[in-house]
Amino acid sequence: MSERDENNSNPLLFWGCFIALVTTAFAFITRAFMVNTPDMWPADFNLDKVQVQTLFGHGIWPFAISIILFSLVIDRVGYRVAMLFSFVCYAIYAAFAIYAYSLVKQTGLGEEELKIAREAGLRYLTYGSIVLGLANGTVEAFINPVVATMYRHAKTKWLNILHAGWPGGLVLGGLITIGLGSTATEDWRILIYIIAIPAMIYLVMLAFAHFPVSERVAGGASYREMLGEFGFFGAAIALFLIIKQMAEVVNLADFVGNPTTANYIIYGSVAVLAVAYGVYCKSLGRPMMIFLCLIMMPLATTELGTDAAITGIMEEPMKAMGFNPLWVLIYTSAIMMCLRFFVGPVVERLTPLGLLATCSILAIIGLYSLSIAQSFVFIFAAATLYGIGKTYFWPTMLGVVAEQYPKGGALTLNAIAGIGMLTVGIIGGPLIGKMQEDSAKAAVVAASDLNVEYSKISKTDTFFLGQYDAVDEERIKILPEEQKAQVSQVIKEAKQGALAKVTVFPAVMLVCYLILIAYFQNRGGYRPNELATGSGH
Repeated sequence: MSERDENNSNPLLFWGCFIALVTTAFAFITRAFMVNTPDMWPADFNLDKVQVQTLFGHGIWPFAISIILFSLVIDRVGYRVAMLFSFVCYAIYAAFAIYAYSLVKQTGLGEEELKIAREAGLRYLTYGSIVLGLANGTVEAFINPVVATMYRHAKTKWLNILHAGWPGGLVLGGLITIGLGSTATEDWRILIYIIAIPAMIYLVMLAFAHFPVSERVAGGASYREMLGEFGFFGAAIALFLIIKQMAEVVNLADFVGNPTTANYIIYGSVAVLAVAYGVYCKSLGRPMMIFLCLIMMPLATTELGTDAAITGIMEEPMKAMGFNPLWVLIYTSAIMMCLRFFVGPVVERLTPLGLLATCSILAIIGLYSLSIAQSFVFIFAAATLYGIGKTYFWPTMLGVVAEQYPKGGALTLNAIAGIGMLTVGIIGGPLIGKMQEDSAKAAVVAASDLNVEYSKISKTDTFFLGQYDAVDEERIKILPEEQKAQVSQVIKEAKQGALAKVTVFPAVMLVCYLILIAYFQNRGGYRPNELATGSGH
């Protein structure tokens, strides 16, 4: 800890924020397990791979709404209000998910009744997932500025340590999930209940804690200056993603009767609101801040999108060796947890941008290796590279933003996280799902000995980026037993190959970080910007 931060530090507050982040990880990994385990949500609600990832995305994109909205008002309403709101949202998610379970698990349902129950249950899972996303976003809306304020002279280091709570929660939640075994498969409500453990702990720790005055306020930067750091272009990016997703949720195209009209409404709304924002703050936004927002899109997809899908993708090779596929996610998360606690010397030696570039290279190698790995040793060697690669992505990006744009306060720090989460929920997650479906299609078409046409076992649907073809499990079920087993095996094995396509995201990131490194080198090297404490605060 920097000596200059000692007077601002509050261990109880820091660890309360840490446990709050553990809660978000519990929610993430239990949902990742339920959507990727064939005998759980996919079976109970009859979901294909894109629908699975879309449902998972509904628990991610609302993160952006709450983290951005609370960032706009958190200095006025206070961190405690945000913390209490997040806890209430976790309780609502639990209630909706448990009700969805009760709908599809009713006894004596006929085929049509089961279909209706599945549709209704899926709606409640969707509503609950959205509320859960709001809870997770609100958690980050208060923990990031609190820690950045307490440790303002070592932001990247302490944001990395704070965010060790994320992989730590994934490890602990994953071990609990595996330990429950068939109990969780038979009654997945128990995976909903375990989220209450860390939620109650952080509520008790933070309910009466003393929260600090934010660095922006203490430094005398005005509210308008905070908005100006993000500016017109930053607002346009965030507003487009939020409004586009909301249009999908309310099915705007069907409501207005024409997709073209719906697009006019979406783009018109974005333009009006972004212009109003830009006029008010009198800023187009900091160019590098906008660039960092764009980088956050592939970064979030590389880390969170892959984490959400990797259990299902690695299911076949891991089961063939007698292991639960969740071990891959637990292992990479354990690496992240340990390394984030010891980030100090690493970031001092490499600088934040050098660290991010190095991690991008490791992620590329690790993901490609995972796409072809078959043996136990090869899988975990590749997972080690991928785990190290993704370790520092998220918190180091937050650290760069906090260090370069302290006047942006909670908004710039949290808005970039919101953009990342929106991208995963709207584009990244479904796109990884499509990559899996495309790999399955290519494998079925190439396997001439299957004697089955892909069109006979597939369906066509649409998502954010357009139309896609997906395997229809209901059509596979009516195939002859031997052929059904062969087709299912080919499809399961093909999913792993999709990871090679995911490498495009860290590859784009690498190019962007090299550009930033060259930019700072021309300016004499990377240096954080600091705000002097205002005398009136």
